[in-house]
Formats: sequence, structure tokens, C-alpha cells
Amino acid sequence: MPNPGKLTNQHVDQFCEILGTEFVLLDQETLEHFSHDQTEDLRFLPEVVVKPRTAEEISAILKICNQDLIPVTPRGAGTGLSGGALPHLGGVLLSTERMNCILEIDERNLQVITEPGVITEILQNAVKAKKLFYPPDPSSRGSCFIGGNVAENSGGPKAVKYGVVKDYVLNLEVVLPTGEIIWTGSNVIKNVTGYNLTQLLVGSEGTLGIVTKIVLKLIPLPTHDLLMLVPFRNLEQAGEAVNAIFRAGFTPSALELIEIDALRIVSKMVDDTAVPITDDTAAHLIIEVDGNDPDVLMREMEAIGELLTQYDIGEIYFAENVTQKERLWKLRRRVAEAVKLVGYTIEEDTVVPRAELPTLIRELKVLGQKHRIDVVCYGHAGDGNLHVRLRKEGTPNSYGDPEMKKILTELFEIVYRLGGTISAEHGIGLIQKEFMPIVFQEKSLDLMRAIKTVFDPNNILNAGKGI
Repeated sequence: MPNPGKLTNQHVDQFCEILGTEFVLLDQETLEHFSHDQTEDLRFLPEVVVKPRTAEEISAILKICNQDLIPVTPRGAGTGLSGGALPHLGGVLLSTERMNCILEIDERNLQVITEPGVITEILQNAVKAKKLFYPPDPSSRGSCFIGGNVAENSGGPKAVKYGVVKDYVLNLEVVLPTGEIIWTGSNVIKNVTGYNLTQLLVGSEGTLGIVTKIVLKLIPLPTHDLLMLVPFRNLEQAGEAVNAIFRAGFTPSALELIEIDALRIVSKMVDDTAVPITDDTAAHLIIEVDGNDPDVLMREMEAIGELLTQYDIGEIYFAENVTQKERLWKLRRRVAEAVKLVGYTIEEDTVVPRAELPTLIRELKVLGQKHRIDVVCYGHAGDGNLHVRLRKEGTPNSYGDPEMKKILTELFEIVYRLGGTISAEHGIGLIQKEFMPIVFQEKSLDLMRAIKTVFDPNNILNAGKGI
């Protein structure tokens, strides 16, 4: 956005007329709160925070901002990891936190209609009470908003079997940057009526419009699940085992990898010894299967365990009850928080074909040794999606750091060479934008920029993000 407009007192007065003064915030504490998300250690102050309740209020705000070229940064819960909710141009920070109602659970058609500010876990629990299932479950599901999940096309552990957010979004109500309110599609499973605007908006990181209602597909809730933990003495072998499980015909409902250094850190933080840590362990795989027949699931788990005996593994640990399962998942879900607290502030969201995981793991360690940086890995190994955390003394951020840019360029070139790409579920946002030419031809980027211009001719909405 080369020449953003200047926010004035008149604009603030207009926002107050639309929302009421209590939902137009200028105090320093609020501005500080909304200046950062979970991306590295970056902070950018907005000039004003607005908290609309309806699509019509958002429309009125965007019409003003579009007319006077005021930058607008949409924000959900602020759990993002790529800077998508950072107001780096100042201007208006538009929070969706008041749009927090589940509007309808349609049990007949297995659908739910929700506003974007509903916490993902609350939505999951609401449909679970009716024996329905919304599978996408990012690690931050207890705090992240469903609208943010749509903006980032989030995944989580269940994606390996059930898919990501895009596989469940049927229709969206969206406010365009120019103020028009549209529905992108229809509440049906099959639809080839025109271009697929719904899927274009999913994963667009708030650059094309602000989602105000979401229609999601649901499925019947599986009645049983089993969980086991497998320690590996060799990190690359843990990566090899992932692909072997699928090649043998199994489809776990979750298949997660945690490198031992990350596990030590998170176990200490939450003061939990649910996972045995020995000096000869290099990594653990968390493997879950689910379904409706416990006997079938037990046979499947036993067969997977037998398959893994060909590798150098320790004693397999089976979670025997809900409490043990919850302890294991708590450790997995809090890894990112734990490693960040001890200095691993730079996180990358790499993804490669599953069979290339061992090579990626090996080359990551070589890269770390070459540049004298600490590297820990964990993530959704069943998808080939490995979260890579980096720690370099005195370098809390990759954004704006020339040396870290060089290191990340090497990392992403490795990923691309292995047939992967630079972000699986965290998005491009602000900090990955400069690396897009590694994985896209210039013509592809030109097409994306042209789409952005059609939706947002004055480039006011989350400008400078994504492409």
C-alpha cells in the first residue's frame, strides 16, 4: 500500500457513530494488546481498534476506510504464527471477537452455521453434544477463532485422516473491502455453479474480504479411539516409519512426531512425566486410530505396533484411559508455546511429501550445524507437515533480519527441492511473503495480485500480506 490514508479524529467519530464509543478503542493498553499475535517477537501498534458486532457494521466501516485509503487489519483471536493479524501499517485493527454466536446446528443436514468469533473448541463441543464431529483441530483450538481457521485454512492432528478446514466449508458470508456483503456459494455438498469463490476465500488470510458467517459440513462422531506412543532411537527412522504406516494400508486419525529436545522442554514446562524420556530416545510418534468398533481398532493398533518393530524403537506405550490420552495430547499441543519460551521464537511451517520426511529431517540438522543455530522439529508427520523451530542467540525475529533471511532461503529451497512448499497451515502473512518466489513462478504471483486487485482495488485490507 504505497500511500495509505491518514486516520483522523473525524474517522474515529464516524466509527463511534456506527459502533458506539465503547467499541472504538484508542487507549494505549488496548493498542498494545492488539499490536502482536504469536508471530516471533514482532509488535506493530494500530491507531485504533474497532469491535463490530454485525456484517452491516463492518460494511459501514470498510466503506469509510476504502474511500479514504485507511489500512484495515482483520483479527480473530491473535493466535496466528505468520503475522497475518499484525497491523504493520497502523490504521484500523478490526477485531471479530464480538461475533461469537453459533447460529444453527442443522442435525438433519449435518451442518453448522457460525459466526467467525466462536472459539474452535467451543464449536467442536457444541456439535459433539449432538453426536456430530467437526474434525479440524489446530493446537490452539482452545483459544483460536473459527474465522481465523478459515482465513488460514487450518489443519491440526486430525487432518491426516479427515482433511483441513477447506474440506468442511460449504458457504461464507463475506464483507468485501468495498463494503458489499455477499454469499460465496451454497449450502450443498456438490456445486460447480460458477467459480468457486468459497474456496478462494478459504486460506486467503483476510486479504480479500472479512468473513462474517460460516457454513460448515459435519460428520457423525466416531465413538472410540485408541492412542499409543512409540519412542524411536533414531530421528530419521521416525520419519521413515510414518510413510511405512500408510504404505501398509493404515490411516491413523492422528500421527504426530515430537523430537526429544522439544519433548524435554514441554514436559518441564507443564511438569508432566506422561511421556518417558530416556537418554537414547531421539523422537516419539503419537499414533491415534478412531472409529466405531473397538475390536477392529485394537487389531489395527496391534498391527501398526508390529510393523514398527522393524525399526530401532523402545517400549511402546498405550494410553489406557481418557486421562492418559489427555495428558499426551496436552504435551503435544503445548510444544510450540514451550519451545518459544526458551528462545525458539522463529517457527517455520514446512511440508513435503511423506516419503521425503527423513531427508528433510536430515538436511534440517545439517543446516542448523552449518549456521550454528539450534533446530527442533515436531508436528503433523502424517501429512508431511513438520514445524521447524529455530533459535539463534540475539535473533528473536526472522522478519527484517538479513542473516536469518539467508538461512530461511536455504531451508525453503530444500523444501521445494523435495517437492514441498513453505507453509502448510500457518499461512504466508507478513513474514513469509518475501519467500513466495521460491515456490511460485512470477506469472502465478501476477495472477494472485490481479485477484487481490479485483476484490480490493484500493488495497486497504491486510495490505502487504500473503503475496
